[in-house]
Amino acid sequence: MEQGLREKIGQLFMVGFDALEANDHIRNLIRQQRVGGVILFRRNVHTPQQVSRLCRELQEINAEVSDIPLLISIDQEGGMVMRIEQGVTPIPAAMAFQAAGSVLDCERLNQVSGDEMRQVGINMLLAPVLDVNNNRSNPVIGVRAYGEDAATVIDYGMAAMRGQQSTGMAVTAKHFPGHGDTATDTHYAMALVPHDKARLQAVELAPFRAAIAAGVDAIMTAHVVFPAFEMDTSVPATLSKGVLTDLLRGEMGYEGVVISDCLEMAAIADGVGISGGAIATLQAGADIVLISHREAQQQAAIEAVLAAVDSGAIPLARIDEALARVRQLKQVHAVRDWKERTVTPPALMRPEAMALAHKVQQAALRVQGDYRPLDASLPVTLITVEVRSRSEIDEVALGRNKEARSSMLPALVDAGFEVREFALSAQALPEEVDAALAFAQGARQIVLQTYNALFVDGQRRLAGALPHGQLWLVAGRLPYDLDLAPQAQGRLAAFGCRPAALAPVVEKLAGKA
Repeated sequence: MEQGLREKIGQLFMVGFDALEANDHIRNLIRQQRVGGVILFRRNVHTPQQVSRLCRELQEINAEVSDIPLLISIDQEGGMVMRIEQGVTPIPAAMAFQAAGSVLDCERLNQVSGDEMRQVGINMLLAPVLDVNNNRSNPVIGVRAYGEDAATVIDYGMAAMRGQQSTGMAVTAKHFPGHGDTATDTHYAMALVPHDKARLQAVELAPFRAAIAAGVDAIMTAHVVFPAFEMDTSVPATLSKGVLTDLLRGEMGYEGVVISDCLEMAAIADGVGISGGAIATLQAGADIVLISHREAQQQAAIEAVLAAVDSGAIPLARIDEALARVRQLKQVHAVRDWKERTVTPPALMRPEAMALAHKVQQAALRVQGDYRPLDASLPVTLITVEVRSRSEIDEVALGRNKEARSSMLPALVDAGFEVREFALSAQALPEEVDAALAFAQGARQIVLQTYNALFVDGQRRLAGALPHGQLWLVAGRLPYDLDLAPQAQGRLAAFGCRPAALAPVVEKLAGKA
């Protein structure tokens, strides 16, 4: 098999690895398989300076074997999905912008985010999310969406895109044709959206039509079944020619890059498998195959695609078509200018950007129903539900001493309160809930910080069992948790539980806002 074909196919793969600097895993894929893209996660991040060195190292390794620069991508959406969190401006969650009510601020802060990512050597944002969060039971989108209706998502999503693209970054609209109206996380299982074409055109597809009209660089697929466009309900959009070619290319006229969501997610891996998925997504019309984690799976998928081209299962013309789109994508300025970038980022966390981020987060704070502040003369019993195991959408946050926490404790202490805290996992196991209730027994002021309690029996039991006359409920991610304690003394939502999101919550609890 000619080396030229391997190089062509390698350009169509984006891969991840687990290290803070280039290891044998990623060196092998760049040098031997000539992969065209790398995706970074929290596991690759320590400081912005370290990320900057890593991106330069990856590009230099690639330059030894190719004159085509790497795409280096990241899910830097803002809010709860920010792979780089320390040392950069804290961008609010998408839903927080809508709650704050300023489209212009959304554009400005996404410009800040794009600029900061470009400074550290990243050239492709896997954002904005253009899903319409019209299903309160959606465990994977939620606060990552700009709104609960298409018009709001278009207003804020296009502002985010303008801001990001103005920095020379490649931006990616996701998750096509729409992951908002699902109650399944496709990291773990297949999801299905049953609506007819008319409804999908009016709601789910509308933000993507707007993005196409505005010149979006790439569109990421959803591992979601859409029977309106694909009769075989075992075939998700990522693998569907009816969705990616007939709908997206044909009906919607999109000519840019299509990138699959990660094929190691269970919706693909537990179905056709990762290698089968790589073949099928290219056959369906995707241009970049994303495999984020394991080298063995990445190598096997590349070899499977090579064999599929060799056998004629994937026409060479399909490879050439995809390659032409990828090479065009790599003409964006952030990809082309990697050699010009300084290894030490010059202007992160600018004061005006930090002030704007705080202003938006303050304006986004939702206070539901009757409210009274905490009494500073009384001790506070804080019950914190926290994420202790990382997933692609649930990041374990780093606290002041680099411990994994997303707690109001430091901010409440700084505000002058005497605080005792009980922390339990987001799974809220029965014994944890019982221990939390015992800990809060007799407390005169209880602050409960939930985390997507809507989906967790134990958290719902905890919110219901605590005495509402002494309870302040803070929704640590989904604002819908506020409905669980209607008689609480205060119910507040910040669309996240990072320190930047919790700061205005504590200000409000302390009666200072």
